[in-house]
Amino acid sequence: MCGIVGAVAKNNVVPVLLEGLLRLEYRGYDSAGLVITNNGLQRLRTAGRVAELEKKTVEQKTYGLAGIAHTRWATHGEPSERNAHPHFSGEESRIAIVHNGIIENHEAMRKQLQFEGYRFESDTDTEVIAHLISFNLKNTTDLLKAVCLSISELQGAYAIAVMEEAHPERLVVARNGAPLLLGLGENGVYAASDASALLKTTRNMIYLEEGDVAELYQDQYHIFDCSDGGVGEEVKRPIHQSDLTSDAIDIGPYGHFMQKEIFEQPSAVANTLEMVFNAQSISSGLFGSAAERIFSQTKQVLILACGTSYHAGLVARYWLESVAGIPCNVEIASEYRYRSPVADANTLVVGISQSGETADTLAAMNYAKTLGHQHSLAICNVAESALIRQTDLRFLTRAGPEIGVASTKAFTTQLASLLLLTIVLAKLRNKLSSEKERGMIAALRHLPAALQSSLQIEPEVQEWSQRFSEKRHALFLGRGVHYPIAMEGALKLKEISYIHAEAYASGELKHGPLALVDSEMPVVAIAPNDQLLGKLKSNLQEVNARGGELYVFADADTQIEESESLHVIRLAEHAGILSPILHTIPLQLLAYHVALVKGTDVDKPRNLAKAVTVE
Repeated sequence: MCGIVGAVAKNNVVPVLLEGLLRLEYRGYDSAGLVITNNGLQRLRTAGRVAELEKKTVEQKTYGLAGIAHTRWATHGEPSERNAHPHFSGEESRIAIVHNGIIENHEAMRKQLQFEGYRFESDTDTEVIAHLISFNLKNTTDLLKAVCLSISELQGAYAIAVMEEAHPERLVVARNGAPLLLGLGENGVYAASDASALLKTTRNMIYLEEGDVAELYQDQYHIFDCSDGGVGEEVKRPIHQSDLTSDAIDIGPYGHFMQKEIFEQPSAVANTLEMVFNAQSISSGLFGSAAERIFSQTKQVLILACGTSYHAGLVARYWLESVAGIPCNVEIASEYRYRSPVADANTLVVGISQSGETADTLAAMNYAKTLGHQHSLAICNVAESALIRQTDLRFLTRAGPEIGVASTKAFTTQLASLLLLTIVLAKLRNKLSSEKERGMIAALRHLPAALQSSLQIEPEVQEWSQRFSEKRHALFLGRGVHYPIAMEGALKLKEISYIHAEAYASGELKHGPLALVDSEMPVVAIAPNDQLLGKLKSNLQEVNARGGELYVFADADTQIEESESLHVIRLAEHAGILSPILHTIPLQLLAYHVALVKGTDVDKPRNLAKAVTVE
């Protein structure tokens, strides 16, 4: 997972490249580099953050009218300056390249190119692309043709940007399986992995499609369909004006983007649910013009997702089966694509992804189609993403930009969207009376205010974080629909505090996990006042009897009493079907404040990146 920025302009592009990299640093932050045209190709690279690269550009007074830049999350080769992009190739006609994605046949290509006399200076798969383009450039003498020929030989996913020393006035970019867009500005033409990188320069964007190759000049651009291996016909792609503003991706008064995004959840959920706030009934049209026809044919639901989005799918399974009465299966996308499941044409396949570019989810959705699944729905936060473009139906979560690697508002808006899906399917299956529907709509209208109320417990969570910071392990417990929320809480804690955390359905304690419980293993429990509360209280007693220390997030009316080894933070009264969404907030706050005490990098945790565009 990496971030790409490119620019050809009438003024110095270095500030644009650096600003873009800073905005894309959530995609990768092991190393960074850039190449600009300045009496040839001048390259600067650093291990570590973009700030280190920026220092180098200041020291060397770097200036150029065209350039490409990159921030890296290592896949092939350790994080180091040697492996940092851009990579060079060629002597007579030197080229530079940056790359996002993975080249699956890089080992075979490396051997072939070594046989041709090319020397490799890095451990990356990207350098294979550089040498391959250089090799093909000897025969075609035109960079655009060489790029089109080269990508026909590559297997895998990639977005690339290429510069040629002999023609510094031009960039060539290509996209296959990894996101890439163009930005059209007053002073130049730009390219980037996502719109946030270019918002301070332009809001006019062109989203490249699979197989597109484009050449960029200061005042013009041309896009070609190179999916057949050569330079195909020039194609037109629509220009979109991004709804985002540069203010939306600024950190504001908060200490970290994660904190900002936790506190943005009431407004993010309100934006997601805006279309139902004044409605008396929820229409299937929220999901697309064909939704009613497709939903009427739907006999079961298959949800494909990864990480946090997978946890949202697990919550939705409880809702869909209990409210809509429809069978639901939830699969980890990276596993589903390598199974041989039985397909049913009347299954609605739902892909959930914050970015809409998650490689495993996209591949799983495509695989489901090859198996015979006819209908698909995307729940996503990015309007022009690959996931949105490849499905029959779609729902935009409208969470706004999420920069912190650990997902927060994307998760709660996904849950809100999945509840809308549940209501629509329940109505079409005659499982939901008008009275119950009105009650659920009223609960949804109240949800932003309820989320705001949940945020008020932050000072109490801060107190707990001091105790947690010295621990090495933690256990999270939940029952029923709150078990996936416990899974999400454990994921958040390990992602950003590096404390090992696991989640269990609390009824499973006696089947193994209870062996781990002692005074050094804090146990976090979610205790809503629902039909499983009595069972959960028995599980808490099991922990208490073994000397475990309990930290319980409880509804106000649960009547769980505090003791020396049982600590309670009380939320509001039980929120019914919306309870999982509200109980997410304290777990996010706990992970955030524990990470603060431990001094970890909250927004950019080690070894992780935000947009997982590689397998």
